[in-house]
Amino acid sequence: MPSDTSFISKSLGTLSNAGKRLLGVVRRSLVSALPWVGGTALLLVALSFTSLPYHMHRWLGLAGGITTGPVNTIIVLGGSGMPSGPELLRLHYAAEVAKDNPFARVLIVHPLDTTVAELMAEELLIRGVAAARISMALQGTNTREQALLLTEQDPTMKPEQVALVTAPENMYRSLAVFRKLGYTNVSGVPAFDNPMFIDLSYRHKKIGGKAYVPDLGNNLALRYNFWNYLKLEITCLREFVAYSYYKLNGWV
Repeated sequence: MPSDTSFISKSLGTLSNAGKRLLGVVRRSLVSALPWVGGTALLLVALSFTSLPYHMHRWLGLAGGITTGPVNTIIVLGGSGMPSGPELLRLHYAAEVAKDNPFARVLIVHPLDTTVAELMAEELLIRGVAAARISMALQGTNTREQALLLTEQDPTMKPEQVALVTAPENMYRSLAVFRKLGYTNVSGVPAFDNPMFIDLSYRHKKIGGKAYVPDLGNNLALRYNFWNYLKLEITCLREFVAYSYYKLNGWV
């Protein structure tokens, strides 16, 4: 009859062999994936030198349809802290639509954060939106859940003229979510930021640039466009994945 010691040693040996095999599988998988990862990274870098990321981002913001006429309800979909660039942009556009539609209500939708929602409401007040027009819906942790809960609370919104304010990259999916739930007259107000149209070139030597350091004074593509477009690529890629996930679930 084998001793306890020999049994334990044999068991540990079996586990060790299984661990080695598992590590081997993981190593081979990583080696096989490296060309794909490297190729994808190179493609992203190459596309960052083109205007494609800019146009992809614009498409996500505009393709679902934009608000052009009168509206009854303005829904602001929050998703960041406050103050922050994304939220302030959304509130800026929401206030502009509210000015054009003085009888429309403004509904702030934010995931369960009273403090942020109150700060958003204060920002709307600063921008001239009357307090009586502002209400808050602190519920839901993604666009689908938020739209469902809003619809359960007020199904009369479905046929109304609704303006949806959110980030440009989220707009196409957000409109699709609300339309899936029966909102027949919902349109988008994408919160695009506005670029500066000024010459940002500089004279390298004049401001003390070293001779052995590359002169990028006139290379705005490398100084700014490349990095901005690379960020837009990742943003758009994430959104296309999110839309695919929603599509598989039947939410859009």
